[in-house]
Amino acid sequence: MIDYGQFCTVARGAEVLCDRWTPLIVRELLCGSTHFNELRRGLPRMSPTLLAKRLRTLEDFGVVRRTETGRSTSYELTAAGEELRPIVMALGHWGARWIGSRLDSLQPDAGFLMWDIRRFARVPLFPAGRRIVVHFEFGDARTRERQWWLVVEDEVADLCRDDPGHELTVQVRSTVRALTEIWTGDRTPDEALRSREIQVFGARRDTEALWQWLGTSAFAPSRSAALAGWAAPPVEK
Repeated sequence: MIDYGQFCTVARGAEVLCDRWTPLIVRELLCGSTHFNELRRGLPRMSPTLLAKRLRTLEDFGVVRRTETGRSTSYELTAAGEELRPIVMALGHWGARWIGSRLDSLQPDAGFLMWDIRRFARVPLFPAGRRIVVHFEFGDARTRERQWWLVVEDEVADLCRDDPGHELTVQVRSTVRALTEIWTGDRTPDEALRSREIQVFGARRDTEALWQWLGTSAFAPSRSAALAGWAAPPVEK
C-alpha cells in the first residue's frame, strides 16, 4: 500500500484507494458484482492473487464487507464503500469528457465489453413474453472470445460463451473496436453500420430496437456530449 506520510485526509484516502486496480474493484462492486468470479469477469486482466490481496486491504479499512455462507463467499460495500459512488461516477464522467477511451492505443477487450453490456442491458425495454437471443460475432477477438450470446427472458439477462441452442433473434457481426466505440459514446450505431464495421441481421422490428435494448455505458452520454460540443485538450506526454 502507498504511504505518503502525511496527515492530510486526501493523502490518507489516496493511500486506501489509489493502489493499482483498487478503484476498478470498487467500480465492480458498485455495479453489483458480489462474488470473486464476478469481480474477475469485470477485471479480466487482473490476477486472482492480486484481486484477493486488494479485497483484503479494502476489508481491513472497512470499505468492503466479506460474508461467508457455507462454501460461498460474497463481498459487498459497507456504508463507507457506498459513499464512494459519487466519487467513482464523477471520475468516470470526467474521463469521458476530457480523455475518452483512447482505443487507438488499446487492444479492446471483448470479454469486458460483453460483461458490461450484459449487466447494463435495458432489460425492461425487451419485449415481454419473448425470449430474445442476440448473437455477437467478433472477427478480431481472441479465439475464445469471438462468439457471445446475450439471452434475455423473464426480465433476466444472461451471457453465454457457448451456444445456448435457442433460436436467434438478432445476429451482430462486428469488430470489438467498433462495438466498444458505440458502447463508450465515441460514435453512433448508424456511423458503424454505414461503414459496415457492424452488420446486424434479423427481423426489422428487432434490428431497429437492438440499440435501445442494449443502451450504452453509464458514461457514454458525457462522452457524446463532449464530442458534440467541444474537444478535450491533448494530454501532455
